[in-house]
Amino acid sequence: MSHLFKILLAIFLPPVCAFIQVGFSLHFLINIVLTLLGGLPGMVHALWLVVSDRRG
Repeated sequence: MSHLFKILLAIFLPPVCAFIQVGFSLHFLINIVLTLLGGLPGMVHALWLVVSDRRG
């Protein structure tokens, strides 16, 4: 998937981006919790997953 598309997805739908990036893993669950605590923490975490290219 395009890197730019993943960045845009991380900004607008952080849990979806985290799921695409790492699948159903601890990082995905952390992202859901961070998104529920506030949109910005989930967004930052999702962007971190995309930029660091984490794979689970």
